[in-house]
Amino acid sequence: MAAFNEMYDGDRVREAYRGVADWIASAGLDALGNKQREAETLFRRIGITFAVYGEPGEAAPERLIPFDVVPRVFTDREWRRIDRGVRQRARALNLFLGDVYRRGEIVQAGVIPADIVYRNSAYLPAAVGFVPARNVYSHIVGVDLVRVGPDELYVLEDNCRTPSGVSYMLENREIMMRMLPELFTRHRISPVDDYPALLRRTLASLAPPACEREPNIVILTPGVFNSAYYEHSFLADQMGVELVEGQDLYVDGGAVYMRTTQGPQRVDVIYRRIDDDFLDPLTFRPDSALGVPGLFNAYRAGKVSICSAPGAGVADDKAIYTYVPDMIRFYLGEEPILANVPTWRCGEPEALAYVREHLDELVVKEVHGSGGYGMLVGPAASAAEREAYRARLDAAPGDFIAQPTLALSCCPTYVENGIAPRHVDLRPFCLVGDEIRLVPGGLTRVALTEGSLVVNSSQGGGVKDTWVLAD
Repeated sequence: MAAFNEMYDGDRVREAYRGVADWIASAGLDALGNKQREAETLFRRIGITFAVYGEPGEAAPERLIPFDVVPRVFTDREWRRIDRGVRQRARALNLFLGDVYRRGEIVQAGVIPADIVYRNSAYLPAAVGFVPARNVYSHIVGVDLVRVGPDELYVLEDNCRTPSGVSYMLENREIMMRMLPELFTRHRISPVDDYPALLRRTLASLAPPACEREPNIVILTPGVFNSAYYEHSFLADQMGVELVEGQDLYVDGGAVYMRTTQGPQRVDVIYRRIDDDFLDPLTFRPDSALGVPGLFNAYRAGKVSICSAPGAGVADDKAIYTYVPDMIRFYLGEEPILANVPTWRCGEPEALAYVREHLDELVVKEVHGSGGYGMLVGPAASAAEREAYRARLDAAPGDFIAQPTLALSCCPTYVENGIAPRHVDLRPFCLVGDEIRLVPGGLTRVALTEGSLVVNSSQGGGVKDTWVLAD
């Protein structure tokens, strides 16, 4: 099946892309190539990088994230549907998290099997019974979307713990506005630059009830060797808050403090970018040097808010993902606005039998996987690779799901030989606090290799600026 081309309908340019098509035609490929190189220079100068794990060397090597100068465009009508669908999904996921850490009504009702919730490695027994500020568990929800037709959008996965990439969304826009100001004077493009202010407002709204002053917010990072460290430092700078590591914080009298040159400062809200297991060596992994001893007890005592809440990762699981439409119906009494990709749960015998026999047609993923790792793209795999994966399925079928190989939509992309279509996805970022906030745009990731469906930067993908045309 041919992939949907977001710019062209046959030989006709779609309305949303008319201005982009005119710009490409008038600028010419040489000028576009110059702009592409200029963008790469800016990325290098600013230091917009990410680290790649699993490669030789003592530390994860840093790479410049590939940037494509041709923007991706959505109409206001298209965006309104995405906006409503992502908000709906964020509400349902937070209700699910609040439920499974307290009454478990969705499990008791037989909507979701108990074992995939309570035996999930991301389910946190230590969080049972605790109600976080405003009953919000996942405060930054990244919903990965793919498009396969003019009005056909699917949710590929949900990211409820620490979705990354928003810094690239903001830097993509900044660089495009710097390089091509004339494009922004010709088009009414919805702004995204208020995201840091909205993030800060969201985090501030989650301060513990006893906080009677302007909340002190920090970002807790694992440190410079983390793959998303650039983003951590970028957001701290943009929000005007401190970027801290575990050694910069301590617990005293049940409260959390930050060490500063002017003495201790009380901390009210921690935007954590480290995994649950490493948050507190007294509660979780005792060998963790990244966390803060006593932090979890301070959190449960209501002395500090942690965003996103410990335990939110159970909603990231790809087996749980298959039940999100049921969550929406159960908690909200609504039909899903955005559909899931049809999915086989390999832990079910009939599904496993089908997947085993159709590996050459399917994409198979680990339920706890991320970043494009541990995945089999059946049509692109060799017979030997499929056979090895079949053995993994047989050994632990419940650890996998399978989906059809979707013909992801294509967008025009600058490549070595000119402009060519490449497959893309989209990650909007939804903020959940006293309100649900969504900036009009997101991170478009692009598979730069011809024919590839893998858009993750760790697997060779790049990024584009995402435009939402204002009415």
